[in-house]
Amino acid sequence: MTDPSPGTPVSRTARRERLVGLLVLGIAFVLLVSSPTWFASDQAGVGIGQLAVAVVLAVVGALLVRRAGRG
Repeated sequence: MTDPSPGTPVSRTARRERLVGLLVLGIAFVLLVSSPTWFASDQAGVGIGQLAVAVVLAVVGALLVRRAGRG
């Protein structure tokens, strides 16, 4: 895999996928960082659910960013 040269314009779709991927990664990060709050308030089930959603969103976001980098 090689990156496109710096002067090559990026398609709108690739740019949009990258931005959405970064947004989803940001949401996953916030969920991951805020999950200890649920464990501290004795609601471990909610904390585990939040961690699971954060992992899924992180995977989806990473795939979108990686896919946009190829295009």
